[in-house]
Amino acid sequence: MVLRDNPQLSEPSGPLPPASGAGGTAPPLDPADRERLLSGAHHDPHALLGAHPVPGGIVLRALRPFARAVSVVIDGERTPLASEGDGLFSAVLPLESIPAYTLRVAYEQEEHEVHDPYRFLPALGELDLHLIREGRHEQLWKALGAEPMTHQGVAGTRFTVWAPNARGVRVAGDFTFWDGTAFPMRSLGASGVWELFLPGVGEGARYKFEITSQYGGRFLKADPMARRTELPPATASVVTATHHEWGDQGWMAHRADVPVHEAPFSVYEVHLPSWRPGLTYRELAEQLPAYVKDLGFTHVELMPVAEHPFGGSWGYQVTSYYAPTARLGSPDDFRYFVDACHRAGLGVIMDWVPAHFPKDDWALARFDGDPLYEPGNDQRAEHPDWGTYEFDYARTEVRNFLVSNAVYWCEEFHIDGLRVDAVASMLYLDYSRDSGQWTPNVYGGREDLDAMAFLQEMNATVYRRAPGVVTIAEESTAWGGVTAPTDRGGLGFGLKWNMGWMHDSLQYMSHEPVHRKYHHHEMTFSMVYAYSENYVLPISHDEVVHGKQALVSKMPGDWWQRRANHRAYLGFMWAHPGKQLLFMGQEFAQGAEWSAEHGPEWWLLEDGHCAAGDHRGVRDLVRDLNTRYRATAALWQRDTRPEGFRWVAVDAADDNVFAFLRFDAEGTPLLAVSHFSPVVRHDYRLDVPDDVTAWCEVLNTDAARYGGSDVTNSDPVKPEDGHIRLTLPPLATVWLTPYTV
Repeated sequence: MVLRDNPQLSEPSGPLPPASGAGGTAPPLDPADRERLLSGAHHDPHALLGAHPVPGGIVLRALRPFARAVSVVIDGERTPLASEGDGLFSAVLPLESIPAYTLRVAYEQEEHEVHDPYRFLPALGELDLHLIREGRHEQLWKALGAEPMTHQGVAGTRFTVWAPNARGVRVAGDFTFWDGTAFPMRSLGASGVWELFLPGVGEGARYKFEITSQYGGRFLKADPMARRTELPPATASVVTATHHEWGDQGWMAHRADVPVHEAPFSVYEVHLPSWRPGLTYRELAEQLPAYVKDLGFTHVELMPVAEHPFGGSWGYQVTSYYAPTARLGSPDDFRYFVDACHRAGLGVIMDWVPAHFPKDDWALARFDGDPLYEPGNDQRAEHPDWGTYEFDYARTEVRNFLVSNAVYWCEEFHIDGLRVDAVASMLYLDYSRDSGQWTPNVYGGREDLDAMAFLQEMNATVYRRAPGVVTIAEESTAWGGVTAPTDRGGLGFGLKWNMGWMHDSLQYMSHEPVHRKYHHHEMTFSMVYAYSENYVLPISHDEVVHGKQALVSKMPGDWWQRRANHRAYLGFMWAHPGKQLLFMGQEFAQGAEWSAEHGPEWWLLEDGHCAAGDHRGVRDLVRDLNTRYRATAALWQRDTRPEGFRWVAVDAADDNVFAFLRFDAEGTPLLAVSHFSPVVRHDYRLDVPDDVTAWCEVLNTDAARYGGSDVTNSDPVKPEDGHIRLTLPPLATVWLTPYTV
């Protein structure tokens, strides 16, 4: 098996020169050691291979399977090593101390001069090992995995992996023709870490770890800490290093200036592979930031980008937590994309999936032959909904793997937010389990105390290490304190998806207007709990797939009414307390569900399509909603404070009207009125504050430029005896602000 050439060493041409000098016969290896070494089950191959003092000199032993000859080179002088069989070569050199040396390895057709991996000291420090044992290594990716480096003056790659139950671990790669025999790793004691420095191996090399379990099984595993992978369906890990030069210093310096919950936060959710199918990270960087910025969103949220084997999972079944998917380019290409977003003034949020992982036999599952990343209890390990494994949050090294991973994306890729998927499935021991299928915690409850501790640790660590980053929980239950600080017993998230608002409001909108008065509470109930957490209002990918229909297609009525409902709903959503999230394609009211194969129906916007103007009108509305939203502090500055909101019309069920005031920190109001009936209501009375002399309509979803009927309040509206009278357009939302000359 041939190690790649070291460019610093010469490769001979022509016939081999005669060896100079000869070594003595080396004492034989202990048969048990020899068997364990050759079978890949030895914990300390460095004690057997390389150079060691013995009576009469220095014994040098090399393991080079399929080599026809091996020589040691010292100061240009070659000494042949004698074959011991099975690829082992050795000799005793009459020297007093271990010299600097290289090996010449001759195969049938070629010869290479290489450094001996077994002459190097461990390339991982005691502090790293201590932190790994403690589960407190916050930059774990710098200690484990494949790290190109110069060690003891020689360029190569340090390979390290956590496999505490393994009898032995070897490195296999394209540089060994995927046979690990030549490169057994050494165990670094109680840490469970195995290490080997391979000189001459550099960026671009593909590799896996060949693990021998305590039961004698042998198998290849991808590196859990791989920072780059092969293009699926290939599964090897790839040695990589970053060379990207960031240009977002201004963005990073001011990212933490204003707390997220007190700032405008309007999110465009994207599935990168299908937004414009076929584009790479770098091509997306030229198109997506410009598009999202033009529409006025503050952030783009990416469905998972960590490597995953099955594209149909949309990234939610991750096998390589530290590697951006190779489907769209290299890790530096992804850095380039994030950089481009920042330079366009956009934050980047990334979906993160620490709730479960797939069972692929080359990945995390039963990693070293035993449950490692998953609990040892099969009942507890199995995720009942998705056919995957759950993580063992009770194990310090597993928590460390995940906490460090959260930090990794923020520090190495400048990610501005982590939206944590499926939090509810982590928090409850009985999630999707019937009686008898789960075991209560030590207090007899159904809460997963270890998952709670993990989420608290993750949030506290991310907020401490990455100022300005926000963590967002997709948590679908009434669990208390999701966004409360960890020092007050909360989970410590910055924001939480408001699944209740999403479900109730979409349920209301699905009814024919004549029936909506019976469901009025579905639009008002959210304000009962609006300040219990810091909320995001999500119309995400989950709501426009699997038969749920696209947003505009959920609406009742003919095409005009469906679009009008769609626009009115967006106006209501943008004015409601909480941040906003809208999935791609819904910004221009595409009628079909999202397809991961085909992406958004961009052709609906093209000239020549009969309804192109209708779809462009909705997109123009989204642009204006975002523009007005960002310019109006009342819509975001007090999102999490009750004094920032006041109902004006909460019980107008017969009219299908909802009206409320939003206030900024100075008390300046915005009046939002949503009318979900397909009729015009003239002189509609609403009570308003006495200190506003006149109100001006600043947004109307029924405007002609959006595709509406253009029923507007064009003149300033003056209060009379504490109320105003408005003309309410059909199926529309209007915003009004104090009139200023």
